[in-house]
Amino acid sequence: MKDRILRKDISETFKKAINTEGLINNNDSAIIFYDIDFLNERVDSLKQLFPKNTIHAIAVKANPLIRILEEFRDANVGLETASLPELFIAEKLGFSSNKIVFDSPSKTTEEIEYALKLGAHLNADSFIELVRISKLYEATKSVSNIGIRINPQVGSGTIKSTSVADKISKFGIPIDEHRQEIIESFLKYKWLNGIHLHIGSQGISIMQLLDGLKKVYELVEEINSLLKIEGRQIVFFDIGGGFPVSYNFDESIPCLEEYIKMAKFNHPELFSGKYKLITEFGRYISANTAWAASRVEYVKSEANYKILSTHLGADFLLRKAYNPTDWHHEISVLDKNGNLKTGIDNKKYIIAGPLCFASDIIAKDIELPKVEQGDYIVIHDIGAYTLSMWSRYNSRQMPKVIGYKKNSFYTLKERESLEDLYNFWK
Repeated sequence: MKDRILRKDISETFKKAINTEGLINNNDSAIIFYDIDFLNERVDSLKQLFPKNTIHAIAVKANPLIRILEEFRDANVGLETASLPELFIAEKLGFSSNKIVFDSPSKTTEEIEYALKLGAHLNADSFIELVRISKLYEATKSVSNIGIRINPQVGSGTIKSTSVADKISKFGIPIDEHRQEIIESFLKYKWLNGIHLHIGSQGISIMQLLDGLKKVYELVEEINSLLKIEGRQIVFFDIGGGFPVSYNFDESIPCLEEYIKMAKFNHPELFSGKYKLITEFGRYISANTAWAASRVEYVKSEANYKILSTHLGADFLLRKAYNPTDWHHEISVLDKNGNLKTGIDNKKYIIAGPLCFASDIIAKDIELPKVEQGDYIVIHDIGAYTLSMWSRYNSRQMPKVIGYKKNSFYTLKERESLEDLYNFWK
């Protein structure tokens, strides 16, 4: 399986797209492209690494496009949801309730009741939430499986904003301070049959993932030894997601296969069928499967640099604009006909977005081939946490999203119209 979409393949795809009648219009100043075959390969490779009865709940927050979620449904995997609207989307798309995971840290009583009636898997984020669930579980005659989210407290990764397992975290119950209370909760609530951990997303190392898994696994084994007397066990073990991906062409690709191999070696019983595993990968599935083409509207030339005015900025790459040292995307340049430009201009470039504030910058002091008005800036590896984090600042229209598979194109989402924007704010 390939690791990312190559520049030459992007060029060929873009050429075909702009020559496909009715696909791209003059007002499509920015377009998002998803390689659907590649996306399905990622899902298939994930499924092959785990026992067949594993529930792979792909994180909706990474990419909530309906047509993409339909691909996941057709691949017979599930969805991880972190809000009532995401839960509703999963239900409306026809995902089996036993393949829907509800993980919101701020579930209202009404949302808990909704999920319990649906039969979705719930991961409680606190002891207080367990009390709420206990008041509703039997009353709703729910068949939901219930887990409890543990913070294994293995420290933060290299990106603080995406690390959720430090000593203090807004997520889950800290294992070191509340180990005994966690055990007592499983003894108290007969319907509690799952455990959940997630230590973060990009910036998390494989060793941190393994350390978190070890601490929670040892806790589960201890709890199950106590529950055995009552004929009960923790059955569901949700290992979360958070596996990092590469955004740099010259960076070694993190290997999910190696992580799973080490996890199996350390905890063979976890993969033996004794537990029903749940995964919640999002970035790993989608990030490297998409790219964006943003038209260059103006080239401002100064003495020692050039500024490119483009049509994607902080509205699309929110994290990159606000925290550029932690986030990176490779950039390529296509001419108006889709040909890949090469070489290096004698001036460095600033790639600016279309928004009215100073930090709306995609890249600074970057070396590029000579860029001209009408060319396209290609932003690589944008399949996750981009459109789902779209900013409404300046009321910019969300761009058209195109999927391609087996050399055919189809529109995943039309560009927002002016009327769409008006109705959003109405």
